[in-house]
Amino acid sequence: MIKHLVFFKLDGEAEGNAKTENILLVKEKLEALKKVIPVIRKIEVFPNHPQASSENYDIVLDSEFDSLEDLKIYAEHPEHLKVGEFIAKVRIGRAAIDYEF
Repeated sequence: MIKHLVFFKLDGEAEGNAKTENILLVKEKLEALKKVIPVIRKIEVFPNHPQASSENYDIVLDSEFDSLEDLKIYAEHPEHLKVGEFIAKVRIGRAAIDYEF
């Protein structure tokens, strides 16, 4: 199994929305991919705690796949690419790690 973790730092305002609204939109869009990309075993998105440091990333994507090949299928899927286009417009930072467990 492969764990794919991605951390996003969002802009204060982007695409006509406040950061808090974009956090909800990113969560909604990413979690909806489970219904259209069958290789996703698990996908959850969590916002940073409101009382935690503002220096933290704003959102973490926690997802699981059977293999690196399945992760590649997910990464290249047209619906994932659409979500990625939106995220690219609202994010100012990204960090990711993939590991086997």
